[in-house]
Amino acid sequence: MSSLDQLAVGSQGRVESITGNDEVSLRLLEMGLTPGANVRVVGTAPLGDPIELEVRGYRLSVRRSEAARVALAQGVPL
Repeated sequence: MSSLDQLAVGSQGRVESITGNDEVSLRLLEMGLTPGANVRVVGTAPLGDPIELEVRGYRLSVRRSEAARVALAQGVPL
């Protein structure tokens, strides 16, 4: 299973789950990274962190450590 932090710029995936049970995982869910949501990596900051995502029609920036908590579905057509 891959995670969101491993996607290259321009790649996309579908959220399968969010790991953890703390404030960070709850915040990711509140920002729209819920199971079944399509997400695309739009860009990265010059040093690679944070990464810019497009999810549910808006853009969102998250740290790579936070993106590593987002598990992506494998082999699911978008």
